[in-house]
Amino acid sequence: MFDGYLLSVLIWLPILGGILTLFAGDKVAARPVALVVSVLTFAISLLLWTGFNAEGYQLQFVELIPWIETFKINYSLGVDGISMPLILLNTFITVLIVLAGWEVIQKKPSQYMAAFLIMEGIINGVFAAQDAMLFYVFFEAMLIPMFIVIGIWGGDNRIYATIKFFLYTFFGSVFMLVSLIYMYTQAGSFAIADLHNVKLGLTPQILIFLSFLIAFGVKVPMWPVHTWLPDAHVQAPTGGSVILAAVMLKIGGYGFLRFSLPMVPDASAELAWLVIFMSLTAVVYIGFIALVQSDMKKLVAYSSIAHMGFVTLGFFILYPILKNTGSTEGSLMGLQGGMLQMISHGFISGAMFLAIGVLYDRMHTREISAYGGVANRMPWFAGFFVLFAMANTGLPGTSGFVGEFMVILASFKANFWIAFLSATTLIVGAAYTLWLVKRVIFGAVTNDQVSELTDINKRETFILSVLAVFVLLLGLWPEPLVHVMNDSLVHVIEQATTSKLVK
Repeated sequence: MFDGYLLSVLIWLPILGGILTLFAGDKVAARPVALVVSVLTFAISLLLWTGFNAEGYQLQFVELIPWIETFKINYSLGVDGISMPLILLNTFITVLIVLAGWEVIQKKPSQYMAAFLIMEGIINGVFAAQDAMLFYVFFEAMLIPMFIVIGIWGGDNRIYATIKFFLYTFFGSVFMLVSLIYMYTQAGSFAIADLHNVKLGLTPQILIFLSFLIAFGVKVPMWPVHTWLPDAHVQAPTGGSVILAAVMLKIGGYGFLRFSLPMVPDASAELAWLVIFMSLTAVVYIGFIALVQSDMKKLVAYSSIAHMGFVTLGFFILYPILKNTGSTEGSLMGLQGGMLQMISHGFISGAMFLAIGVLYDRMHTREISAYGGVANRMPWFAGFFVLFAMANTGLPGTSGFVGEFMVILASFKANFWIAFLSATTLIVGAAYTLWLVKRVIFGAVTNDQVSELTDINKRETFILSVLAVFVLLLGLWPEPLVHVMNDSLVHVIEQATTSKLVK
């Protein structure tokens, strides 16, 4: 089914479905249309998993159509063990976002649903693109629906948040565009596979690496270019926070694997210390910032920055491992941990923002001080909230534990102090998360608003239950995902440790 154009279907079906939803117009028609399109897209995306051959790193489901022949730019698509799980995560999360906004979004629901469907198709394009210019087009295009979502359905300070979000991400991507054009002049092609084989001097490599670091570092976001994220999360509607944390942040991590490590490996090795320093700062420093937050969304937003620090740490720890041990043994565990952390964080952060959205829909405040004793009025909700909070702390048996533990283990092969500093997140993360749970969920009912709360309905129960299943499944049985991505990550290590210097 869909032989030869499965990835195009996953890109253009939600985009066209979003346009159809937009023209559905009224509140009655828009929601069912959006739900059917999102569920259909997710169902079709499962064909990627069932038809994927995990033996080998070669691209699969490849499509190639000439686009701008003068500059050898092609509509080139394909997936490997790195990009395929991220597409599945995107299509899965979009279904939950549509369901989450079913009753809550009363203002322009057709436009709201359409924005997320169009964003879904564009993000699928980012992960599937195998031409650098096609990647860049999708990379930039996804800013538009997200800008609209925050700008229209966001909070009181939404204009400031949208402009800051747009400027940060657009500013970073301009440097990436310049680097891609320079590499095109050297390779004569924009095909990502061809750019992987370009040999450059160390200085050009370092400049290109820094441009990629700015572009993808902002997207992750890494310290110190992280300040747009808390503002965007606080002002975004629940669905916007979910897609931002669960999927869009992963594009930064994906970019490091697809561009930085294989294209400029010598510069990556030279500047790995910088990325590791930035990652550890995010893990430690940002964790303490989360500890003092009074807004639930802002706390989880800072938590996301800290957890994504493990992703970049896991990816770049291979260079100090190589320097310290003389081999790359152990570096695969770091990359696997980083990838697992990306997928796990998609489930956990999405669940946390959806849970906060449930409370906000009832009390219209995210201030922690406004709550207390929620478990007395919402026992089912409290059970889900505590589960996701425990996963956020990295509790063994949940998906939050697996990726972080693998990165910490890999870090020991590089340097004890790197491992020690990264492991502090297990303490700091537990501190701010349990402090949140204590003040919001447990204790006596603190005010009349809390005493009038009603427990989650069937729709909310379904959404949180599905996420709970995946958080536990990935925590208890990560092997299928590890198997799928293994050969592709091994190939990344080979590329990242093969010099591309001009001789």
